[in-house]
Amino acid sequence: MAEQGINGIMLIENQYFPQINFYKTLIKSKKVRFERMEHYQKVSFRNRCYIAGPNGMILLSVPLMKGKNQRTIMKDVRISNDEPWQSLHWKTLTSAYRRSPYFEYFEPELETLYEKKFEFLFDWNLACFDFANGALGISPVIETTDIYNKDYSADPTVLDWRDKMHPGATEAPAAEYTQVFGERTGFLPNLSILDLLFCEGKRGLELLK
Repeated sequence: MAEQGINGIMLIENQYFPQINFYKTLIKSKKVRFERMEHYQKVSFRNRCYIAGPNGMILLSVPLMKGKNQRTIMKDVRISNDEPWQSLHWKTLTSAYRRSPYFEYFEPELETLYEKKFEFLFDWNLACFDFANGALGISPVIETTDIYNKDYSADPTVLDWRDKMHPGATEAPAAEYTQVFGERTGFLPNLSILDLLFCEGKRGLELLK
């Protein structure tokens, strides 16, 4: 399916440090268009990502205010900053990846990102997306939707990936690489792009092609 999107528009929901297959599709596309007029969907990558830990995958989840129910438009979903979730996520990332080859290289900029407060989930996800793009060395053209269109089948330039990349989806994994706890856990496919960055640095872009 991804091959159909070469030089086209990748239409997808806005995600928290997207998984590796997200980027595998992105680099084959002419631009990415984030859906911001949809209703928020629970149990998705919109507010969560998975990283590698010594005992397997670790979930990082951004806490949301009461508007997290499915009646809220994605652009209006607010983060709950009543708890120090950014500090907790950063400590988890540091604990998991301190021994990885490239963590120290990205650490200063990423730590600064986790110190910034965001009101809306959509804006936080965009900031994470910008960081990851810079770390990979790519500059995709980014668009956002102004209206919700359920069906794009009449537009051959748009590859509709909305709600196709989600926890539990069966997708072919990207190329394997050496992970921090790989000898203990085996290779964990399609984790957050952060895992690839910390383990492979900018070489990660070659593994996505």
